[in-house]
Amino acid sequence: MTPQQLEDRLIDFAVAIVSLTEKMPNTYASRYYANQLLRSGSSPALNCGEARAAESNRDFIHKVNVIIKELRESFICLKVIEKTNLHPSNDFVSQVKSECNELISIFVASVNTAKKKRDGDS
Repeated sequence: MTPQQLEDRLIDFAVAIVSLTEKMPNTYASRYYANQLLRSGSSPALNCGEARAAESNRDFIHKVNVIIKELRESFICLKVIEKTNLHPSNDFVSQVKSECNELISIFVASVNTAKKKRDGDS
């Protein structure tokens, strides 16, 4: 997967997050989790641009770790939304959760590769 394809995938994930949160009911719990998910679920796409422009391997690793942190937060939020039925379509929540998990795996592998490269360059 090219960096541009990965960025596009994160953008599609952010779009899914927006769609998901817009369809949640107007209750206190729904608003809380929707707002939290909107922040954590849209930030990986924005942080990807920063990671692509990293000034060093160390900077890249740091920025990708931020992406992973936000994706993990989103994953947990999606699990709560799914388990509490805060969205009218648990199937859609499950699909977004699955994509989130795949993205986490991709970025963890990317960090591991970058660390191996860093350690090999030393």
